[in-house]
Amino acid sequence: MLTNQSNQPASFNPFQLPDLAMNMVETFCAVVYRPVEVVIRPWHGTRYFSITVIFLSNLMMLFIPIFGAFATAVISMIPLVHIPIPVGMFSMASFARLYFLLSIIHGVRIFRLMIHPGKELYSFWEGQPLPLINLVPKSRSFWVTRIIIEPAMVFLAATLLGNAFIFQSGLVTYFQCAAMCGGMLHFVRWYRSWEEIRNSLDTANIAPLMAKLVDNTATESDLAPLHIAKLPDDLPESIRKRTALNIARAHSGDVKEQANG
Repeated sequence: MLTNQSNQPASFNPFQLPDLAMNMVETFCAVVYRPVEVVIRPWHGTRYFSITVIFLSNLMMLFIPIFGAFATAVISMIPLVHIPIPVGMFSMASFARLYFLLSIIHGVRIFRLMIHPGKELYSFWEGQPLPLINLVPKSRSFWVTRIIIEPAMVFLAATLLGNAFIFQSGLVTYFQCAAMCGGMLHFVRWYRSWEEIRNSLDTANIAPLMAKLVDNTATESDLAPLHIAKLPDDLPESIRKRTALNIARAHSGDVKEQANG
């Protein structure tokens, strides 16, 4: 049973479903993209990756090579079925070994920063990109780099290395899927920051409409952007003020914060 911070049973709130779905998308994409980020963002902060993301990424990198080897062994035992041996120097198992080696190296670096927190300015920052990224046009934009440039370069590099028979097909497929997850991951994070700014602007723009609603001077065209019907003219002033206050709270996000609390 779900409970809130006061250990009381939490009631179901349908307005929280979009945020819940966005959190699930962000977590899934972060788990899939983390093995790539430890390579392309080697100076990430101590709290850039959450414990949940680290655990699930480690589990994924343990499971995928084992599952691939098991599936190949099972299919090879089927009569009259011949699976060609994957062509390429590096497989998913090779990248998994590199990932765990880098995780140990990053673990030592992060542990030293945790012991000496004064050496780190921003624990949530992902760090500077690789120097190669700076050669790409528009790379000075942080969000363009994170949403478009880095995922596109990962996708392109994996495809080229696969065509050159350096990466096996399974590893190429993973990098291509991880690149798409990386783009979506940082788009979600950009959207959250944009949403905070947009909510502030909407709240400022809603205030004059709420004043008109209380004074009973708001027309249907004035209230159309808020998808609100015009209140009855004979409505008592106290109820009119309370209605306007509830509408303002709903559009400013106070209702969502109260539900989360």
